[in-house]
Amino acid sequence: MVCTFFSCKESNQKNENLIVDTSGSRDIWSKDKANAWFGEQPWLVGANFNPSTAINQLEMWQEDSFDLETIDKELGWAEGIGMNTMRVYLHDLLHKNDPEGLYSRMDKFLEIADKHGIKTLFVLFDSCWDPFPKAGKQREPKPHVHNSGWVQSPGQKVLQDSTQYGRLEKYVKETIGKFKDDDRILGWDIWNEPDNMTGPSYEDVEISNKAELVIPLLKNAFVWARSVNPIQPLTSGVWVGDWSNPENMLPMHKIQLEESDIITFHNYNTPADFEKNIKELQRYGKPILCTEYMARPNGSTFQGFLPIAKKYNVGMFNWGFVDGKTQTKYPWDSWTKTYTSVPNIWFHEVFRNDGEPYKKEETDLIKMLTSEVNKH
Repeated sequence: MVCTFFSCKESNQKNENLIVDTSGSRDIWSKDKANAWFGEQPWLVGANFNPSTAINQLEMWQEDSFDLETIDKELGWAEGIGMNTMRVYLHDLLHKNDPEGLYSRMDKFLEIADKHGIKTLFVLFDSCWDPFPKAGKQREPKPHVHNSGWVQSPGQKVLQDSTQYGRLEKYVKETIGKFKDDDRILGWDIWNEPDNMTGPSYEDVEISNKAELVIPLLKNAFVWARSVNPIQPLTSGVWVGDWSNPENMLPMHKIQLEESDIITFHNYNTPADFEKNIKELQRYGKPILCTEYMARPNGSTFQGFLPIAKKYNVGMFNWGFVDGKTQTKYPWDSWTKTYTSVPNIWFHEVFRNDGEPYKKEETDLIKMLTSEVNKH
C-alpha cells in the first residue's frame, strides 16, 4: 500500500529494551531450502485480500463484523480467474483482545481459502495509514478517499511504550505457533513497509523517530517468529530505495532482506522498473515474490507485469481485489486532492462489488497465464 509521496528516515539507534535470546531460534532458510520449498509451489498469483465489507484489518477479523459469507463469495471469484494465493493482514489488537476468537476465525478463513485452492500469506505488522488503531466498531469510510480507515499495527502509542513489547512478542509467538505446521498457510509476512512514514495523510500526528523504534522490533519479530519453528517461510518486503548494492542499502532494508527466508518486494512503477528490481534481488539466490503491485495510472498493470513475472517465476500479489469499504479504486492523492466521483481509471481493484470484472481483459489474462499452473 505504498504511497509515492511518503518519506523514509532511518537510524542505527539501538533500543536497549529489546535484547532477546536467540539461542532457540531456527535458522534463516538457506538458498537450497528456500528454493526446494518454492519448487513445490505453483506459480503464485493472487491479491492482497480484504473483504469488500471491511474497512480495515480489525473490521475483517473482529467477531461482530467477521463476514465469512462475503469471504467465501469473493474467494470464489478469485478461484474463478485462477488465483491461488492471497495476502491477508492481521492486527496485534485482535490478539490482545480475543486471541482464541482470532484463531478460530483464522481457521475458518483458511478452511474457506483452502476449499477454493488458495494459500494464505499472513501479515503480522503494518506501518501504513492511521497510527492510532482502536478495537471495536470501526469508522465509516470518508467519501472518495483511498484507504481512509486502514490502521497501523502496532499503533504509535505502542511503538513508544516499550513495556508493551512483551505483548507484541506474545502475539507473534502464539499466532505463528498456533499455525506453524499448517500447510494451508503460504508464509508469514512479518512487517509491511516498516519504514513507511505515511506522508500527508497523517503527517501532523506521526512521530519522526518511527523508523528508529521499528528497526529493533522488526529484527526481534523475526527472532520471535523463528523461535516457534514454523514450516512456512518468513519474510518482510522492501518497497522503496536502491537495492542494487547491499553496501548502499538502508539498515531497515538490510534487516528485511537478510532475515527473510524468501525475498519479497513492492513495485507500483513501470514494467521496466519492475524487471530491474527483480534482477537486483536475484543476487540473493532465493525465491522472489512481489507482494504489492498494480496501480493502473502509474503504469503498473496486469498486462505489463504478469508476463515479466512469469518469465522470472516471481510470485505476484496485486493490491486490492473487490471494490468496497477500503475505496482503493481512488488514488493515493485522494488524501490531498478532492474527488467527487469515481476516477475514469480505477487505481486498484479487480472486481466490482457485484462480481463483474472491472476490466475483463485483465481477468482473462490472469486466467490464461495461470491456467497451466493450477491443476487443483
